[in-house]
Amino acid sequence: MNLGGSLEGPERALVGERPRPRVDLKALFGLQSGSWAWATAAKATLAMSLSFSLAAWMFGTEIGTLAALGSMTVLYEKKTPYVYRSAALALVGLGFVASVALGSLASALAPWVPVLSIGLTAGVATWVCAAWRVDRPGPLFFVLVGAISTIAPGGLVDVPFHAAVAALGAAVGWSVSMAGAPVRARHPEYRAVAGAYRQLASLLRAVGTPDLDHAQHEASVAVAEAWRIVLLAQTRGYRTTSEAARLRASLRWVSDIHLAVTQVGLARTTPLPEKAADFAERLSSAVADPSRAPDPAELDELRRGIRPRTLESRLYGRLARAAQATRRTSHEDDEQAETLLDERYPALWDSLRSSLETDSLVRPTALRMWITVTAACGFSLLLGLDRYYWVGLTATTVLQAGSVVLTMNRALQRSLGTLVGVVVGAALIALHPPLALVIVLAAVFQGLTQLVVGRNFFYASILVTPMALLLSATAAPEPITDLAQSRIIDTAVGSVFGLLGSVLLWRGASATRLPQAIVNVLRISRECILAVLDPDVKIGPKRRYQLRRDMRAALVDLRGVYDSAIGDVPRAASTRPLWPVVVATQRTGYLALSALARDQPETTGTITLQRVDLAFRELAASLEERRTPRMGALPRLPAYPRINMELRALSNAMTSAVAQDRRAALQEAERRAQRERRRAQKEVDADL
Repeated sequence: MNLGGSLEGPERALVGERPRPRVDLKALFGLQSGSWAWATAAKATLAMSLSFSLAAWMFGTEIGTLAALGSMTVLYEKKTPYVYRSAALALVGLGFVASVALGSLASALAPWVPVLSIGLTAGVATWVCAAWRVDRPGPLFFVLVGAISTIAPGGLVDVPFHAAVAALGAAVGWSVSMAGAPVRARHPEYRAVAGAYRQLASLLRAVGTPDLDHAQHEASVAVAEAWRIVLLAQTRGYRTTSEAARLRASLRWVSDIHLAVTQVGLARTTPLPEKAADFAERLSSAVADPSRAPDPAELDELRRGIRPRTLESRLYGRLARAAQATRRTSHEDDEQAETLLDERYPALWDSLRSSLETDSLVRPTALRMWITVTAACGFSLLLGLDRYYWVGLTATTVLQAGSVVLTMNRALQRSLGTLVGVVVGAALIALHPPLALVIVLAAVFQGLTQLVVGRNFFYASILVTPMALLLSATAAPEPITDLAQSRIIDTAVGSVFGLLGSVLLWRGASATRLPQAIVNVLRISRECILAVLDPDVKIGPKRRYQLRRDMRAALVDLRGVYDSAIGDVPRAASTRPLWPVVVATQRTGYLALSALARDQPETTGTITLQRVDLAFRELAASLEERRTPRMGALPRLPAYPRINMELRALSNAMTSAVAQDRRAALQEAERRAQRERRRAQKEVDADL
């Protein structure tokens, strides 16, 4: 069956091409979509220059580098509300201090102990950052400050001093990151909700095109992120204000519009008018400034000639009501502005514990990082490389890419970028610049690195290398030729180890978890649809919110697991046929979300309810057992025809995937038999 074609009844929305990660010139040197991180670059430059100058003046240049690196707390929690950011950055700073204390202590014990400390720091930092959803740069700077502390001058008695210097730098980074709180206290929340509106505009433009499923995922990620950011901002004194109520109303309208677009996108095979996307784009500007909200009357032209109960009419109605809610000055009687039904802070201990479960990707990722970085540092020490800590740091950077294909890209970008950056750094150090100029140059290079790292890692590697060389030459002066040569060798060795770790350790972790991710979406979809269809079930506001939250999280997780699995060669060969299965599963989940959004959903009888339950259970069981679904005739759901369509498409896609698996298994068995026959023939010929 062609999932991109039509089925019985209404025509099915087009299915786009699966993601195709690859190693090519565009991946290596092309710029990814997105904006330049000007604000982050400015903060990184300011934090490093202030901390480096202050510590160098107080304690000397060799120790000042620890403060400069400690100030990189400014790179964390860039998107979260200030009230949450203040506590989160304090934890990051404590992590930096612990990394420095561990590295400094290890270097004072024995030459080989830092190998263990750097590897342990990499593994633990990867685990904690992934479990607590710490965004990039993730474990990288924990490893960096821990590695540099192993060459800091001093002995065992200087460990507290080194930790205190790192704490000073972390405090400077904290202060720079929090500097915007007095003047733009709600900017992170505005940015998150506005970003969700912009992704909705992109989704509206993708309706009727093969890019629908990709845009749907990006919009869902943006909406989920907006919920998280706004929820984190709901402090006791703030959540009762009119501004908090307006922001909550905007957030709920974003979520409702997203579900309305989902229904339209899956029911329509032609694009929507561009005016609808423009309207959503302008709503993003009104999040921070309500006076810029578009006039709802602008949508009257789109509504003209459309029946009131059509999906398009409902979508335009929600866009218009969102604009009205944005303009409203009071939200006292607005249901959309009610308090969010969730815990503000995640349970940190529960997050750490759940990340160690067998179905979690966090555990193999952290173990891979720990083993690889430890092995890279140990091998370099045995090889006689003086700066084995750079090898471990490079391996950490490369492994952060994720899949095998992305790791290969990252290894090449890191190696090539370092070659260029070493030339620049060596030329600058050869000029013997004064300390003041070194501080300025290091800060500028760090800022430029943060400016471009989100667009292309190759250019970031070019810029970060001179900064690293300047700091290294300041912390431990030595001939520039030795420093440059060592940097190139260390980067090459670290890149190779990072790539080997990605290929050899838990390479199929994502691929083996993909079926379970699909089953999770089907399970929650079943709960949602049965709750909607059952006339005896009344879904309260809290239960509705929990179902929508869990459904959205499962959908985002499914696509993330697939994107990672598709790049894990050679296991990706068994993952590619599952793309139609993933698409049909995602669409079923989004349709279940849309059904939950109905104020008065249409219910069904007991027999139909049981048949729907059996259909979902059979699909989940057949996927877990890797067999063809035995579906029979699906029950008719006149009020939800698209759910019928996607369940049928899912069954057909699973049948095709199982058939391809069987053919692949037969072909592999035939190839093995041919190799055995050739080997046996060679042995016979040798005997003759």
